[in-house]
Amino acid sequence: MIYQPREEGQGLVEYALILVLVAVVVIVILALIGPAVGNIFSNIVVNI
Repeated sequence: MIYQPREEGQGLVEYALILVLVAVVVIVILALIGPAVGNIFSNIVVNI
């Protein structure tokens, strides 16, 4: 019988790290671009 280590937990951790990285990137992008988008919508509402 050959011992083969289980790597299911490792794969789950890798997916979790990727998900966290994507979430951080999205939060940073929204923090940088959010005010500009808000100004655009404000200008649209004022001009109507």
